[in-house]
Order: sequence, then C-alpha cells, then structure tokens
Amino acid sequence: MTKRPTIPDLAAAAGVSVSTVNRVIGNADSVRSATRDRVIRAAQELGFFGLGTPQLPSAGPKQVHRLAILLLQSRRPFYAKLGQALERAAEQYAKAEIRLTIEYLEDLSPDHVAERLKAQSRDHESIALVSAEHPMISDAIEDVLQGGVPVAGLIAPLSARGNVGYIGLDNWKLGRTAAWSMDRLIHEPGKIGILLGNHRYRNQELCESGFRSYFREHNRDFTLLEPQATHESAAVARELTEQMLADHPDLCGLFVAGGGITGVMSVLREATLRPDFVTVGRELFDATRKALIDGTLTIVMSHPLERLAEATIEAMVRAKLAGPDAGAPSVPMGFDIVTSENV
Repeated sequence: MTKRPTIPDLAAAAGVSVSTVNRVIGNADSVRSATRDRVIRAAQELGFFGLGTPQLPSAGPKQVHRLAILLLQSRRPFYAKLGQALERAAEQYAKAEIRLTIEYLEDLSPDHVAERLKAQSRDHESIALVSAEHPMISDAIEDVLQGGVPVAGLIAPLSARGNVGYIGLDNWKLGRTAAWSMDRLIHEPGKIGILLGNHRYRNQELCESGFRSYFREHNRDFTLLEPQATHESAAVARELTEQMLADHPDLCGLFVAGGGITGVMSVLREATLRPDFVTVGRELFDATRKALIDGTLTIVMSHPLERLAEATIEAMVRAKLAGPDAGAPSVPMGFDIVTSENV
C-alpha cells in the first residue's frame, strides 16, 4: 500500500520548512504568494490531497497548454491506439490543463506534412509529429522553431538546423536486441531478410544499423539480405515476403522493422518454414498478438504506449515552459519485448 504523503514530505518537495507548510495550510498572510504557489504545486504533484490530510487552499485556475500532435494514418491500429493513449494522458495530466489537438495525416507526402506542421504551429504552443526525414519537412520545422514553437520528433527522430526534440525508443539498441534474439534462437545460420517501411524513417534506419552491427560483432555466419521497403503497405509487404521465400530457400529469419507486418504474417501462415525460423516484428496490437499466440511471430518489440503518451505530454509541456531558445527535450525510452509466453 502506498504511504500517504505527510507534511514533512510536502515541505521537502517544495523546498520549504514544515512551519511554512503549516502557515500555508492555515492561510497565514505572512507567506509570500510565490512560496504559497510552490507549496500548492508540490502538493498537487505529490497527491497530498485526500481523506485525512489537511486541506490546502486552491491554487487558482490551472495553467493552459495548447499542444498539437501529428500522427500517421488513423486506419493503422498502432496509431489509433497511440492517439487514444495520448488523449488519456492529456486528460489525466494533473499539473495543468492540456488542450490537445491530434491530427492523423492520411496524406504522407512531404509537402502536405510540412503544410500541416506550419498550420498547427499557428494555434499551438508545442508540437510533436511522426514523420519521415525530408528536406521540405526540415525546412518547415525550422520555420516553426523560428516562430518560437518547439518541435519534437515522436517515434522517429527528425533533424533541422534548430534544436529538435525526440520522444521514442532507443532504436539502435532495439535492432541489436532483435539480432541477439535471432542469434540465440536460430540453430543453423542462414539468410535473414529485413523489411523497412520507408528508408527515410530514421528510427527504422537506426534499427537496421543496430541489427547489422550485432551480427558484424558476434556472428558473421549469418547472411543479412539488403533491406527492402514496404512503403508501410501490407500488400507490398506480402509480395516482398513471398519473393524472398522463393528466392532464398535457406531463409532462416525475418526482421520486420517497419509497417506492413499484417501482409508478412499472411504469407508466413501459408508457408512451409524450417522449425527454427524466427520472425521479429514491431508493435503489439490485435493482429500481432494473435500471431504471437499461434506462432507466426516469435517476438514483438513494442512501444509502451501508456508510458510513451505520458512522456510525450510531459516533454511537450517542458519544451513550452523552457522557451524557444532551450529547444525541445529528448526523451529516449525502453521498449517492451513480448513473446507468446507473456502476451
């Protein structure tokens, strides 16, 4: 059972004395307003209010933060679930009122993404977006930064001349972990296929880099095929997987680092594969959960959605409060590893 915070706990969190906290509780006029506000904010963060605790005065209206997040297509289960998690995180944010706008980008062309980024910056104070790397998008980010609005890449790192934040996984480590699992689980080395969604998504490029670096260092008996792009399409992923299996009878594993995994799974369910064939995929949703259970997928490496959503809102607020010269913070996160045994 979690211990209820005490007045000494609150004093330590606020950086004041116990007597100062008692004077705030008693509404004493001798406490400066800045000190009173610091104690009240610390109480809100600690969850000091509750049955049996002294009641502090109201801190007044909450500060308002206007945030915008641009995600990829809403028809993709991962982004639909991420959007829902972000909405929950914004509603549950205790330190301020979050007015969150989530826009799903159905058109992923660079000019459209750049236009929507600049449009959202006119009405919002901090922006995060999922996007491929492209000069047009980098220019748009620079324009937004110069306008005083911080920008962070969500899931995929982004670059510009200004300070761009990042909220997402350590993808290089993820790639190395995927390679480690294949090295341990595949009994007889052979060829391993790699599928990316788009070479311009830096998170996927970092995954591939980490994946290759592990095998260069630890086991050169495996042959890693050149990565192929699915363009985030299940139909394209299906065709590429069918062709890979036909061209390489000694294929022993498949690393799906980008979108289109449902197409991959449909092929693998119909194929005759060697007993130690290993497939590592990304993101846990209904289809990949089912594939883990029936053995189509061996491992899924996934974003922890609730923690990602909470970290995103927190980082965007910090970026706004820090001011335009500070830039958006970088928040690398750990990833979940899911198998049929812990799904």
